[in-house]
Amino acid sequence: MKTSVLTLIAIAFLTCAKAQTADEIIAKHIDAIGGKDKLAQVNSVYMESTSEIMGNESATKTSVVNGKGYRNESDFNGQSLVQVITDKGGWMINPFAGSTDAVAFSDDQFQASSDQVYIDPLFNYAANGAKVELQGQEKVGDINAYKIKYTNKYNSDITYYIDPSTWYVIQAVKKGEAMGQAITITVTPSDYKKTDFGVVFPNKTHLDMEQFALDVTVNKLEVNKEIDPAIFDMPK
Repeated sequence: MKTSVLTLIAIAFLTCAKAQTADEIIAKHIDAIGGKDKLAQVNSVYMESTSEIMGNESATKTSVVNGKGYRNESDFNGQSLVQVITDKGGWMINPFAGSTDAVAFSDDQFQASSDQVYIDPLFNYAANGAKVELQGQEKVGDINAYKIKYTNKYNSDITYYIDPSTWYVIQAVKKGEAMGQAITITVTPSDYKKTDFGVVFPNKTHLDMEQFALDVTVNKLEVNKEIDPAIFDMPK
């Protein structure tokens, strides 16, 4: 009889686990990083980081105005690499591609990277025209993470892996482009810390872009710093 009771409990537990929906998991994720009320108050995020690639370090500045603009600027050995995305398009200055002029993104490039203008794309995803799908659980290292496919309004998708013990995103995988070639980009955030504002952000991120890997460590992070919208304008 004891064995039967334990078996029933185990079945009930597994049934509950399977009954989790994508929205329930996302809600727990949002609660874990500060809650929907706090996140709704985040208008901008400014970060100063150190990026390391192939043994070389660079200073990186990232500015995000939620839903409006994203700018990432890195200085590699005196060369400035700039990437900007807005709610309407994107552009890049990439001296390593042989030009110091700003080049507009193609439609495909913009649509694939457009969600970088959001502090967290999973927050209010439906209002931004996106949809989500729970695709079960999958191992990320030793963690049996929830796997959620996020598809934006342009039909470009990202697969998020969420730790069921912390409800933090521990990996995100998407298709991208580097040097004109299609690649898979794997982003692994870690070292989550709560800011003075009360919202949690990862302080370390590892980016695997197949051809090379990049490690980013946040040195300074400010929430709701005033950001000049002119920094998102493409130089003429």
